[in-house]
Amino acid sequence: MKCVLFYHAFSSCWNNGNAHFLRGVARELHALGHDVLVYEPADGWSRLNAIRDGGSESLREVTELIPGVSVRSYNAAFDLDSALDGADLVLVHEWNEPDLIKRIGRHRIANGRYTLLFHDTHHRAVTAPEDLARFDLSGYDAVLAFGEVLRQIYLGFGWANRAFTWHEAADTALYRPMPELKPERDLVWIGNWGDDERSAELREYLIDPVAALGLDAVIFGVRYPEDALNAIGKAGIAYGGWLPAHRAPEAFAKSRVTVHVPRGPYARSLPGIPTIRMFEAMACGIPIVSAPWDDIEALFPEETYLRVTKGNDMQSALRLLLTDRETAQGLAANARKAVLARHTCAHRAQQLLEIVAALRAAPPNASTRLEGALA
Repeated sequence: MKCVLFYHAFSSCWNNGNAHFLRGVARELHALGHDVLVYEPADGWSRLNAIRDGGSESLREVTELIPGVSVRSYNAAFDLDSALDGADLVLVHEWNEPDLIKRIGRHRIANGRYTLLFHDTHHRAVTAPEDLARFDLSGYDAVLAFGEVLRQIYLGFGWANRAFTWHEAADTALYRPMPELKPERDLVWIGNWGDDERSAELREYLIDPVAALGLDAVIFGVRYPEDALNAIGKAGIAYGGWLPAHRAPEAFAKSRVTVHVPRGPYARSLPGIPTIRMFEAMACGIPIVSAPWDDIEALFPEETYLRVTKGNDMQSALRLLLTDRETAQGLAANARKAVLARHTCAHRAQQLLEIVAALRAAPPNASTRLEGALA
């Protein structure tokens, strides 16, 4: 198949956690013999911020990491007909401009020769539903939602007639243990501060416990306000700024433990959706302690990470993993095994192909049966 993917950023992961997963899926589709073509806007905010943050080299490295996948930037004058010529499968991410989303849907209605899917990996469905309600998805065959609760929202609001749960996963070609590197610090955390969506949680479950235990720790990420940087410095934590996603495995390998701190909207309103760092850290074989989140879809078995419900418990859990090597290694091994069994980009690429096949095989009135068949 010729697979054409439209994403607001693919070469850049600056404040864009979707890129890690999308690159892995593109890699796996290509490995399965499909022609993969990715379009991203030349003036996309993630790409421009990456360049301003000194990331031009990392953007070039990305194309070398995914040989065989063609990445093209476009501007306002780009030819959509040419981009979609000969396409069999088209994926469009929800961070694209509404006008482009509509144009591609209109093209699908007029041409009807490819399967068109809308991909949602954000919490706007619950925090800003008016943003999604303005999208014209009438030309789309189905929605790919990165959690069952999000899939149900699309169907409940009538934004889509067909929707499938398509969780993120680890690109295990990159996210893997690096035993040749020895730990240099106690803890690493990789994530962005964001729009105060987890400010309180980061203080309670990351900054304060690290300070109380006096750990040697580093935080990587962007969009940290001055007060957050001050709190990090006061806690004795090093701040490393933006870390391109493909360099994260090395950071995990050089640390003894990490933590999972989901954003508030996910923990409160979208249960069952972890951050992608859960998948990636597990694939890298580093033990994890997680702040509260509800794994209602049973993504991860018991004894793959430690769960805590308050900051004091985080201190105890971190102390345990840093002093009990056997427990830490056991959790990490169980977690990596769970990811390799169910949550790799190879799994998701195969699921995507199954969804496409089911959509093509189904009669027009089979939406209800399809919704549950592959979710």
